Amino acid sequence: MKGKNEQRAGLLYGIGAYGMWGLVPLFWPLLEPSGAVEILAHRMVWSLGVVGIALLVLRRWAWIGELLRQPRRLGLIAIAAAVISVNWGLYIWSVNNGHVVEASLGYFINPLVTIAMGVLLLGERLRPAQWAAVATGFAAVLVLAIGYGQPPWISLVLAFSFATYGLAKKKVNMGGLESLAAETAVLFVPALGFLLWLGASGDATFLSAGAGHGALLAATGLVTAIPLVCFGAAAIRVPLSVLGLLQYLAPVFQFALGILYFHEAMPPERWAGFALVWVALILLTWDALRTARRTRAEALRLAVRAAEAAAPAATASASDPDASTPVK
Repeated sequence: MKGKNEQRAGLLYGIGAYGMWGLVPLFWPLLEPSGAVEILAHRMVWSLGVVGIALLVLRRWAWIGELLRQPRRLGLIAIAAAVISVNWGLYIWSVNNGHVVEASLGYFINPLVTIAMGVLLLGERLRPAQWAAVATGFAAVLVLAIGYGQPPWISLVLAFSFATYGLAKKKVNMGGLESLAAETAVLFVPALGFLLWLGASGDATFLSAGAGHGALLAATGLVTAIPLVCFGAAAIRVPLSVLGLLQYLAPVFQFALGILYFHEAMPPERWAGFALVWVALILLTWDALRTARRTRAEALRLAVRAAEAAAPAATASASDPDASTPVK
C-alpha cells in the first residue's frame, strides 16, 4: 500500500512540475514592461535566494566543499549555467513576442535532439525505431523551414541549448536542488551586476513600475524553484518511463496556450510540421515502452532461472547434514 501511495504521490508531483512548466507562458507577459534580459537577470538572482533558503532548511551544504575541489565538475556547472541562461532568456523573449507555438516546438523536438547528441558525442547506438524517429524529426524541421521561409531558429536554439544542458547535468551528476544552486551561484554576480547597471542608467523597472511589479519580478525565483522541487520529488517515486511520458505535458500545454489563448497563426504547413514531430515522438514512446517491457521480462526470467538453479543445491544441503558441517 505504501508503495502505491508513493507512486501516486510521485505521479501528482510530476504532473504538477510539468503542468507548471507548461503554464508558465501565462506568467512572463505579466512582467512587462521589463525586457527579457532584465527578467532573466531577476530570475537568476531570486532563484539563488529561494534555493539557498531551501538548502538552509534541509541542511544540505556538504556538497559545496566537494564541488569546489573538483575543477572539472565546476567547469561543467559553468557550461550548464551558460546554456540554461540562453534557454531561459530566449524562452522568455519568445513568449513575450508572440512565439509561444514555436517555443513549444523546441521542447517537442528536444528528445530527438538529445538522442542525436548521444549518437554524435557519446557514440550511442540507436535502435531502428529511434533512427526512424530522428529521421522523421529531421523531415519535420525541413517542412517547418519551408513553411516559415527560414529554419525555425527559436525552436532549434531552445532544443539544442536544453539538450546541451541535460548532457552537462548528466556529467555533473548532482541533485536537482544542488545543481540549480550551483548554476545560479555562477550566474548571480553577472546578473546582479547587470541589474545594478540597469538601475544606475535609469532603465530598471524593478522599482519604477511599482511595488506589485517588483513583487512579480521577485516571484521569478519561486516560479523557477517550485517546479524543480516537484520534479525532484517525482523522479525518486516513479519510473523513468513515466517521467518520459509526463515530459510531453509541458509543450502540449504551451502549444494549446499559443493557439487558444495567444491566438497565434497555424497555417497548414505548420500543422504538417508539428504532425511529423508528433509521429516521431509516438515512435520514441512506443520504442521506450517496448524496451522497458522487454527489460522487465528478461529480469524476471533471469530471477526465475536463478531461483530454479538454487533450489536443487538447497535440497541437497538439507538432505546431507555432513555437507554443511565445517571441516575441523
